[in-house]
Amino acid sequence: MFTIEHEFDATVITLVDAPANHRQADITINAFDDCVTVEQVDPHTDRLMRITLSPAQVSDLAAALDLPEGAYEIRGKR
Repeated sequence: MFTIEHEFDATVITLVDAPANHRQADITINAFDDCVTVEQVDPHTDRLMRITLSPAQVSDLAAALDLPEGAYEIRGKR
């Protein structure tokens, strides 16, 4: 399950893991003009962990989801 909210400065997507014995904490993705952050609370420390991706890294990640194993460089407009 996921939710999408459009705020003033970002689009916020929350990924909710399905109920299960191995359920993970929700993941929040904040899409800003200049970066995307991925956040999740670490259940061991109860601290918010954050990864920040540039727009180019997000594009690379999206492309990587549909490619076989290997090393790639995406050329063109960045």
